[in-house]
Amino acid sequence: LIASRGYTLGPDMIMYHTTLVSRSLGLLALSNLRASNYLLGASRGIRTASTSVTGAVHNLMTARPPARGDGLADVMHHPSGKIAYTGELSFAGGPNVTRMPSYRTIDSAGREVEGAALPYPLDRVLATRLYTTMATLQTMDTLFYEAQRQGRFSFYLTSAGEEATVVGSAAALHDTQDWVFAQYREQGVLLWRGFTLRQFADQLLGNELEAGKGRQMPIHYGSAAHAYQTISSPLATQMPHAVGAGYALKLGGARAVTVAYFGEGASSEGDAHAAFNFAATLSVPCLFICRNNGYAISTPANEQFKGDGVAARGPMYGMSAVRVDGGDARAVYNAVRAARETAIAESRPMLIECMSYRSGHHSTSDDSTRYRTADEMRSWRSRDPVTRFRAWMEGQGWWAAGDEAALRTAARKQVLEALDAAACVPKNPLSTMFTDVYADVPWHLREQMQDTVEFASRHPGLLPPDVPIK
Repeated sequence: LIASRGYTLGPDMIMYHTTLVSRSLGLLALSNLRASNYLLGASRGIRTASTSVTGAVHNLMTARPPARGDGLADVMHHPSGKIAYTGELSFAGGPNVTRMPSYRTIDSAGREVEGAALPYPLDRVLATRLYTTMATLQTMDTLFYEAQRQGRFSFYLTSAGEEATVVGSAAALHDTQDWVFAQYREQGVLLWRGFTLRQFADQLLGNELEAGKGRQMPIHYGSAAHAYQTISSPLATQMPHAVGAGYALKLGGARAVTVAYFGEGASSEGDAHAAFNFAATLSVPCLFICRNNGYAISTPANEQFKGDGVAARGPMYGMSAVRVDGGDARAVYNAVRAARETAIAESRPMLIECMSYRSGHHSTSDDSTRYRTADEMRSWRSRDPVTRFRAWMEGQGWWAAGDEAALRTAARKQVLEALDAAACVPKNPLSTMFTDVYADVPWHLREQMQDTVEFASRHPGLLPPDVPIK
């Protein structure tokens, strides 16, 4: 190999490598001292190997560099691939690179973008479902947020400003075959897939009908029936999980993808790098959908990274990437559907960065007026993605004022009924904190369970009044 690349070794290096080979062969023979027949055979092997080493040394010393013109002199055949040589000294990238444009099909006023590519146009039925889901999500978020403020449960966050990103992408996926690994602002995906308002309310209140038995924080949804992995609070931990699951789909021959949703803040985590790199090197059919909403809680995107956002990182990892107007539901739908088909057909990951804006506070624990101006928020709220899509629907003759009033009234009624019904369901008893990890609760957990129940019985005021002590 060395000779074929035009290199030669000096006498010292030849002697060094010859010594290593001889020592290795000697150790191989000496490792079986009790087998005399093996030793005799090994000795003959050493003599044969020594002859081979002598021949290799001769070849190295007499090898000549390749003649110019055979292509090797102008291209580096590196393990990472062919790299052309150049006499120019220049540095790629920097703070003033041309930014990747954002694909859109509907402008901020709800008008058609002339000449926009539409490989997957929307018909009236699909467009109506997209809009009604986004409007219902908006209503659900508003009422659940208010319920948290009333003290009915401990935590909530909304999708305000990102409805088109979440619902538009969900519409492009297969509802039961494409497994979703969400961050925490993707409740619209579940809503699209048929998770009911009552199921949302049960989870938020942590009652005994909730699949997690109240042991998760509010908004940490999960549903196997809807191919939606349970939310994990730490940022980006879902991303390597999505890649691993996608690799399993690939090995099993499934024509499906896994989907990792994440915010631009999560892209700064080490888990994001690991996920991108493993997905690309293992050719995993995984979609990475970034919700770049401009803020990682209080940190604006321009203080999170200096480069051109998230999509520009795709090519560096060997992934195709696209940047999309996250406020344009039709653009998001087309981009994600095209990415999904490519990922399946060519078994490789795809990166979609949806440029949106978080119109609300990060969560009920946040006050965003402390780090952004009222003018900024007012400007972005005037470009509300749900209103924008409705304007486009009206322009198509597919929606009217009467439809809007009926939808909003019905959605509000359904959300309030779901909350009231969930509030009437009892909570799980205290002892369920210790179950479901083992098939049979081991002795040390039984002791802890007994101690906990006894302590709570002596100090009932330390426990929420609706949690049974048993």
